[in-house]
Amino acid sequence: MTSLHLAVALDGAGWHPAAWRAPDARPAELFTAGYWADLVTEAERGLLDFVTIEDELALQTASLHLPDQRTDQVRGRLDAVLLAARLAPLTSRIGLVPTANVTHTEPFHISTGIATLDHASHGRAGWRPQIASRAADAAHFGRRATPQLTSEDVQDSTLIAARLLELFGEASDVVETVRRLWDSWEDDAEIRDAATGRFIDRDKLHHIDFEGDRFRVRGPSITPRSPQGQPVVTSLAHAVTPYEFAARSVDVVYITPHTHEEVVTVTAQVQEAQRTVGRTGPPLKVFADLVVLLDDEPGAAAGRTARLDELAGTPLTSDARIYTGSAAGLADLLLDWRDAGLDGFRLRPGALPHDLRGITRRLVPELQRRGAFRTAYTATTLRGHLGLSRPASRYAVPR
Repeated sequence: MTSLHLAVALDGAGWHPAAWRAPDARPAELFTAGYWADLVTEAERGLLDFVTIEDELALQTASLHLPDQRTDQVRGRLDAVLLAARLAPLTSRIGLVPTANVTHTEPFHISTGIATLDHASHGRAGWRPQIASRAADAAHFGRRATPQLTSEDVQDSTLIAARLLELFGEASDVVETVRRLWDSWEDDAEIRDAATGRFIDRDKLHHIDFEGDRFRVRGPSITPRSPQGQPVVTSLAHAVTPYEFAARSVDVVYITPHTHEEVVTVTAQVQEAQRTVGRTGPPLKVFADLVVLLDDEPGAAAGRTARLDELAGTPLTSDARIYTGSAAGLADLLLDWRDAGLDGFRLRPGALPHDLRGITRRLVPELQRRGAFRTAYTATTLRGHLGLSRPASRYAVPR
């Protein structure tokens, strides 16, 4: 049986809005490095492929498209890229995939930040590019306006994608620019010969000369080529436009089916998107997102979810399938969906640290017993975990 890939999406106290009020939550520590270190080392203990770290350009909100004034939910974040760099020396194998916005952030800054993370982690860096879907985010920068989603738009992923079409096009340009910058130093550009006084071979640093509708970047990067050459790029997608963005620009796409039948349908759409954009190189790795609340005792996860719902004042909802139950039941679901065409899963723990431990200490052993998950790390880089080879620099000339 082919081993599946597993990642976890870390966000504050967990993906349930009331998770910070759970008995074993640690709300006083959410903005400390120690809290995040405990989470990521637990994920590494479970031999997971990688963790993603959420980020945004504004305070969290209960609405997809508008700010709110709520004070009963977690608000505030640490910068995801800087946090990942802090976690890198505390871990040794697990991939670190922070989110970084592409609408209001310069591509040059993103490229150096993620490349630096790859150096700091010895080849375990990734990146999730994210567009700014809320028009209010633009007010933090004052340079441009972005489309304002309506209440009707947010009911339909296709309408959201249509309204944000220009931003997806820009996002493709950003990722392409970042990738070129990652390649702008050849692997052997550094000489570091103190005797001759030659530190670099200037012929092996390259201008990228990218020109798009919104920006131009000459290059080269200030950061030497990193251990993976190209850190892993991932994205979340719900409709054809973001599927095509993923097919054009990233290595791993997260989808949000709710049934086995939807897995079949959506993976077919992802395959069609790859044909539409003429993707070359390795095919997209397709992961399904699920929100998970895990307890082995019958009814315990459902009861815990109900108590959190009561604290929140409304039932938990999500773009992704919500699973409440045992690790064995979740293993059944994952293997059933895997057979429908998935490469892996990104699990969103409903409450932290409870449901992360449910993944690492209950789900992982259950999958291992079924021969469906690794029993030890066999690679040292994130690309290695995912079975992706290290690409050569596009600018390297055979000599």
